[in-house]
Amino acid sequence: MTQQAEQAVTSTAPEVLFEKRDHIAYITLNRPHKGNSLTGSMMPVMKEVWGEVRDDPSIRAAIVTGAGERHFCTGADVDAVASRGGMSTGTGPLTDEVYWSPRQNRVWKPVICAANGLVAGAGLHFVVDADIVVASETVSFMDTHVNVGLVGAMENIGLAKRLPLGTALRMTLMGRDYRLPAQRAYQLGLVDELVAPDQVMATAEEIAHSIVRNSPAAVSLSQQAIWNSLEMGYTQACEYGWALLRMHWGHPDSKEGPRAFSERREPRWTTATRPEA
Repeated sequence: MTQQAEQAVTSTAPEVLFEKRDHIAYITLNRPHKGNSLTGSMMPVMKEVWGEVRDDPSIRAAIVTGAGERHFCTGADVDAVASRGGMSTGTGPLTDEVYWSPRQNRVWKPVICAANGLVAGAGLHFVVDADIVVASETVSFMDTHVNVGLVGAMENIGLAKRLPLGTALRMTLMGRDYRLPAQRAYQLGLVDELVAPDQVMATAEEIAHSIVRNSPAAVSLSQQAIWNSLEMGYTQACEYGWALLRMHWGHPDSKEGPRAFSERREPRWTTATRPEA
């Protein structure tokens, strides 16, 4: 098959793949012929997908990855932006316009980013807003906004939360001239688990399966306690965490967990409601 024919076939495939297995949602960016770059038509799909992850009580964790072996996500499809004459996102508040990541869709279930290839530009949304990042040893991270005359903002602010300030600024201001290697990203804490290329998904699944065995309500509130503490001072954050803890005392899982432990059996968690503080 010629390259043109191959691209014609892949371009007719869904741009985002979504499936659910064993309480885990699998989200795959599916444009390998274009570096798994993001298009305007993918935004409403991602909003719908994250909405299902958020609202389906059978889903307790999610894994985000990219199709193929070379790229996780290379950011916005710049060719599409050029042909359109500008970005397709509107000019309203962030909460009304951008729906790529779990945080942007108010998802309070653990999300694992399985970075299997190059991560660039808007692809960093999925890294900085993930709860746990698993990456191949061959991966690198870079930001190319300034190279194409765009502002590095949301993803870059996320980088500054997870990296030393100088490294976040170096990525942001040098653009494609600086790639953060996987090993260095692991040393600095952007990556949580560094593995061989063929172990990325297996490792992400191992982590996800461990998480889904725990109380969904307790996991969600614990996740909110940590993420939301980043917006607060220490004393305020501890008060907020204490409020979540007390709120959870009325949940059936807070009684079922100790009872199951005492009776030496697996707990039977309540999954009918989605806690959100």
